[in-house]
This record gives sequence, C-alpha cells and structure tokens, in this order.
Amino acid sequence: MAGNTPSIPVALAPPTAVQQAVIRLLAIPLLVYCAWLAEIFLLEGNRALFLEPATLPLVLYTVIGCILTGMIIPVLILRRSFLSGAVNMFQAGFRSLRRTVLACTLTGAACCLIALLMTPADPSRTALFYLFLLYLPTGIAAAMVCWVLAGTHLQALVRSGGAIASIPTGIVITAILFGLTIRVHTPATGLADPLGTGILLGIGAALFFFAVRDVYATSIVLATGMVLLFPARAGTGIPESLLPGVVFCAFLAVLALLAIHGYFVRTYTTVIVVPDSPIPNPGHEDPGS
Repeated sequence: MAGNTPSIPVALAPPTAVQQAVIRLLAIPLLVYCAWLAEIFLLEGNRALFLEPATLPLVLYTVIGCILTGMIIPVLILRRSFLSGAVNMFQAGFRSLRRTVLACTLTGAACCLIALLMTPADPSRTALFYLFLLYLPTGIAAAMVCWVLAGTHLQALVRSGGAIASIPTGIVITAILFGLTIRVHTPATGLADPLGTGILLGIGAALFFFAVRDVYATSIVLATGMVLLFPARAGTGIPESLLPGVVFCAFLAVLALLAIHGYFVRTYTTVIVVPDSPIPNPGHEDPGS
C-alpha cells in the first residue's frame, strides 16, 4: 500500500568552504553584535541610565554589557580566528607595549586639544573628564565588537578582493553598526535622531582603527567623540556622589582590556613569514664570480 511505503532518508551535504567562511566570519560576529546591542538596550538605553545614573546599575551595565558581552565573548571568537589564521594580533589592534603607549599618548593629546577647542572656557570643562570616563567602557566595548571583532572578520571575508574591497567594506559596515549602537544607547526625548551623527563618528573611528590598528587609541577616539557629539544624552552632569562609581567602572573596563591584551601576548604570536632566499648550489660556480 502507498501508505506503507518506507521513506528514504536524504543525506544533507556538508557546508562548503564558502558557507563555513560566511558563518565564521560574518554570521557569528553579527550575532555577537546583536546580543551586545540587546544588552545595551536592556541595561542602559531602556533605563536611560546615563540620564539618571546610579552606581549599582552602572556597574552591572559595565560588567555584563561592556566587559562580558562586549569584550570577553569577542575574545573567544578571536581565539579561533587567530588559530585559523583569518585574523592576527596586528589586525585586531593589539600591539607592543611601547607602540600602544605612544599611540594612546598622541591620541589622548589630540583628543584633549580638540575638546578644548570645541568647548567654552568655563568651569564646566572639568566635567568633560568624568563624562569621558562615563563613556569609556562603552567606547572600549564598541571598539572590541564593531572593529576588533566585526571589522577584522569582515575584512578577512572579502580579503580576496584586496585592500580596495576589504577596507571600504570594513569602514561602511562597522560605521553602520556603531551608528545603530548610538541610536540604542541612551535615547533622549526631544533630541535629534543620532543615527547619522553616529555613523559619521563611526566612519572616523573606522578610518582611524584601520590606519593605526590600536584598540586602546580607538577607544579613546570613540569615548571622546561621544562626549563631544552627544553630551546631552548623559544629562546635565554627573552627581558628585556618583563620581567614584564612574571612575571604578572605567577602571574595570581598562583593566579587562589590559588582561585580554596580556592573555593574547602570552598565548599567541604573529609571525611575519619572509620568502626563502634561493640556496646556492655548492657544485655550481657563479658565473659572475
């Protein structure tokens, strides 16, 4: 009978190399970004935390949203990418100590100068430093998720097209990701939509990251940009009672980034392969000698 006809199982073909690359270099980083964006909305944007900050919610936002999802989970993916050769430490922005200190010093000095030029000379300037510390954990997490993770993996995916394809692709996509992050981060009623400005800041940060390849300096650029372009999204100022909590959260984020850098340095090494020079044949005399 037709109803008793046995079904024949169909073997599914394993994913091709291209499909595996798309999953590993595109789908997984974007899923991490979506998870991070959701946590930002739940822990910060939905609560308008930066408009009415409190110490405990700020610590939870920093630890869960910025450090755990924004920094540690990308590290787990980067480990596999380092081993496969898709990404190396140079591309991810983790450089030598001397170069990192130099990049941070020059970037910090330039950002301070820009901040002084863009703000009036009044006592409110002192609040910029604490506002910078308030935004710093978000800046570090954004650098890790949008550029160290998504940007480098996007470039690896389209690397066959050369720098002409990989760099513009990385700049455009990561700038859009960062713009969406700014839109979710601390929505403020009555203010203009920050998406366009966030994308422009993302383009600048992307150009900076892909040129300098330093995650610390890029984090400084992002935090400074958020302070100067979106100051109203952090309220009228940080209460004095909250300053220790803001400093503590910034310290936690920087400490986590240093720990990640130290782990990478101890575990992985980027080796520059130089083509072998031809070995002379001992039995053959060079005609020019």
